[in-house]
Amino acid sequence: MPSIAVAVTDGMPFFELAIPCHVFGTDLFGRGGVLGWDADAGGAPGAGEGRAAPPEAASPEDWYDLRVCAVGTADGDARARSWFRTRTAHGTEDLVTADTVLVPASADVHGDPPGELVAALREAHRRGARVVSLCSGAFTLAATGLLDGRTATTHWGYARLLGERYPAVRVDPSVLYVDHGDVVTGAGATASIDVCLHLIRRDFGVEAANAVARRLVAPAHRPGGQAQFIQAPLPERTDDSLAPLLHWATQRLAEPLTVADLARRAHTSPRTLIRRFHAATGTTPMQWLQAQRIARARELLEASDASVDRVAELCGLGTAANLRRRFTKAVGVPPNDYRRTFRARRAA
Repeated sequence: MPSIAVAVTDGMPFFELAIPCHVFGTDLFGRGGVLGWDADAGGAPGAGEGRAAPPEAASPEDWYDLRVCAVGTADGDARARSWFRTRTAHGTEDLVTADTVLVPASADVHGDPPGELVAALREAHRRGARVVSLCSGAFTLAATGLLDGRTATTHWGYARLLGERYPAVRVDPSVLYVDHGDVVTGAGATASIDVCLHLIRRDFGVEAANAVARRLVAPAHRPGGQAQFIQAPLPERTDDSLAPLLHWATQRLAEPLTVADLARRAHTSPRTLIRRFHAATGTTPMQWLQAQRIARARELLEASDASVDRVAELCGLGTAANLRRRFTKAVGVPPNDYRRTFRARRAA
């Protein structure tokens, strides 16, 4: 069971704190909870603190063990702004030994984070933990030095300040999240959901992430490089939605789709489609198609025994060589290595 420690400090914003707790394992995921998992039907895990009802694709034995860890507070009592208090029996020792340590946000982006938290994050990373920040939590990660020389992101409204305070960090204010493997930084607010789903996708695979996304009524996968916000929203016209076109395209990933094909389906010109696509998704039609094909390849590698050649054919990437090149660039490992690693992790 992979453990996730969510660091809580006094005065922390509560929105980014609530999201990982909601996604990874509070009581909201119990009987009849958000994931709709029936303990009587599936075999109930223990009712201990932090146990979550898993999505359809994960078993009770290997879903996350959530630890909400108060750092630098008395008796585990931390204020989330001035409206809520967080009481927890977990502290710094539980944080340091977790598989993943998540910093939801910073209580004060202009001040220094608690020294105890900075030291704990360094120690957790040294021990091999994956360290993750959401929104302004990037300021805390930057204070540890773990972001020095790396690209990182935060809420676009904090990006300039983060760069000024920590010039050794390459701040990208335009993306949803940046994943270096051992360190992940995410943008603000609802992008925190994208980061959490990305972690589930890495740990449990596409099927599990999609199951959680369905229950959260959230996009199953928004690539980390997607824009944080759209400058000009689409007009409020139901017939202007790209949803039917996107659904149509995802059902035909094996076909050699072009911008012209998509434009014909949408009954518009390629130029207009590109403009509408960028306004709605922050990316281009072909970049979006590429991301969908990589996601489909991951799903096939996880759930089937199809050869790399067959996977390439089914997801529309043509040849095994093209799949290996594009998959390795997007995911970080070749398809066969991804399949072996994923299955070994599931069997462990």
